[in-house]
Amino acid sequence: MKQLTLADYWMHRDVEYPLAMTPDIEHNAEILVDVLNGFMPEAEMAGAVFTINPATGSLLSSGWRPPAVNAATPHAAPNSKHMTGQAADLYGPGNVLALWAQQHQDLLKKHGLWMEAPSATPTWLHLQTVPPRSGNRVFFP
Repeated sequence: MKQLTLADYWMHRDVEYPLAMTPDIEHNAEILVDVLNGFMPEAEMAGAVFTINPATGSLLSSGWRPPAVNAATPHAAPNSKHMTGQAADLYGPGNVLALWAQQHQDLLKKHGLWMEAPSATPTWLHLQTVPPRSGNRVFFP
C-alpha cells in the first residue's frame, strides 16, 4: 500500500501560495495525512481498492486548497475543509471507493473520518477529520 506524504497533500500549493499557509493548516494536514495512512491499510485489508490518480501521481484527486484555488474549484464548498488542511479527496474512478466506504462506516468511525455521500463524489472519496454540521458520518455537501 502506497502511503500519502505531506508533499502529496500540498500538491505544490505550499510553494505557489506560501502566504495562505498557516501553522494551524500545517498541523491539521499532518493529522489528516497520519489518519489517512492509518485508515488506508485497514480499508485495503477489508476490500477497498486505492488507485493512483494519473493527473496527480498520488492517491489524491485534491489535497490542500488555498482560498484562491478553492474559489476556482467547481462545486467546492465556500468553507471547504480542504482550505484548513482537514479534508482530502482520494481518487476513486467509477465511484467504487466512495460506495465501498459508505458500506464500511465502522472503519470511518474508528479512524475519526467523515465522508461526503457517493452521489456527490462521482470520481473521488472525500474524507475529513472534522464532523459536518449534521454530525452524520456520511453527509451531503
